Parts: sequence; C-alpha cells; structure tokens
Amino acid sequence: MPIHDWSRVNAGTFHDFHLAWIAELRRVLNGGLLPAGYYALAEQVAGEVAPDVLTLQDLSGAEGNLHSSEKNGSGSGGIAVAIAPPKAAVSETINEAAFLAARRKRLVIRHTTGDRIVALLEIVSPGNKERRPPLEAFVDKAVAALEQGYHLLVIDLLPPGPFDPGGMHGAIWGRMGGSYEPPAGKPLAIAAYVARHRGDDAVRCYVEPTAVGIDLIDMPLFLDPDHYVNTPLEATYRAAYAGVPQRWRRVIEGGT
Repeated sequence: MPIHDWSRVNAGTFHDFHLAWIAELRRVLNGGLLPAGYYALAEQVAGEVAPDVLTLQDLSGAEGNLHSSEKNGSGSGGIAVAIAPPKAAVSETINEAAFLAARRKRLVIRHTTGDRIVALLEIVSPGNKERRPPLEAFVDKAVAALEQGYHLLVIDLLPPGPFDPGGMHGAIWGRMGGSYEPPAGKPLAIAAYVARHRGDDAVRCYVEPTAVGIDLIDMPLFLDPDHYVNTPLEATYRAAYAGVPQRWRRVIEGGT
C-alpha cells in the first residue's frame, strides 16, 4: 500500500492510526519475528523516555542468544535474523568524537522489569514537529538511546517542517555531527540506527528516503550490531489502515 498524505488530517486522526500501527508491529514482532528470548512491549516508560515500542531481551533464564540457525534464517517458527547489510538507499556512519560532541543532555534509560533493552522503535507524530521544543526533545531521546547502546528504528512519514527541514532523520543526524538532505522528490525517511558497529564506537545508519505514493519497504530492527530482523512495515501499515474510518479515508485519499 503506498504511503498516504497524513498532512491532510488532524493530529488526532494520525494518532489513532499511530496507535493501531504500533499494535500491529507489536503483534508481528511477538508472533514469531523476534527470536527466542526477545520480546516487544508497546508504549513502555523507560526512565525519562517513553518509546512507541521497546524490544527487550529476557534475562530471567529464557534463551536469549542468537544461535547460528536463527542468524541464517533457518530457525524454528520462521525466524529470520539477517547478517548481511540491510538493503537501504543510504548508509552513513558517525564517528565517536562527533557522536560524543552531539550530547545535548543525558537521559538515563532503564526498564522496570530488569530485562535488557535492545532497541527502540519510534513513529514520528505531528506533535513531534509542530514546535521546536518537542522536536528537540525527540532528537534528545534518539541521541540518548544510541548513547546508551540501544538500536533505533525511526519512521517519519510526515513532511519536513520549519524545525526539521531535512526531516526527523536530518535533525537527528545533524545533532550527531552529520548531514543529510532528502533527495529530490523523497522528503520522507525511515532510518535504522545501529548503536555500535562491529565493536567500535561509531553509530551507523541505514536510511530509506521515500514519499507519499511510494510503497513501504521492510526495514531492519537491529538486535545487536551485526544482526537484525526485517520489520514488515508494509503489511502492518496496511493492517492498521484497514481500521481508519471511511470519513477520514476519503480525506486522506483525496476525496471529498
């Protein structure tokens, strides 16, 4: 299903879809996509941060290591943990010096269960972009998560605004000392960040620029610096959109 123009509707309508999409992503991740010992929780508070989805590793005795069978996709239950570099249009790296200089403030991120946080997933909402303070708070959260060693998947299907002319990825990457300019005709972006890459202190990012009218592609959600699962954005987006009221579908799709 092609990406819709969500700027046609109010923030409340997008928030309703946002909640439905998060529920679908959680269902798929916990329904066999994540390997044994990993699980996802929706809208959990971790310290000062409230991400859309937390991916955690069970440290209570359940198996939580990535076995070779899971790494190459032959594990039970259809698990496929990939080891090849993700298929994304842009791949960039920020070195340690630039990353450390990017820290605006430090957020201590913990989870009350004691299980180890692995990754965060965030869907950007209109409220994150409407004013400078909430946008900077979102960027602070992203940088702090990466600083803590948590991998990150940011989905931004909203057009750039006055406070994020390069989109949310541009704002995050710029804070860390990099630069990103959306390619012509593709102002939206989905970005997968790797907190540590192959044992060093660099942050690596895989970016898929996109636009309204373009089909979503699956994007990596990293479990460690070398392994990830492909998050089914297209299928979960379609399932969430099925619940959007017809009254708002007509607006979103350009009807009357």
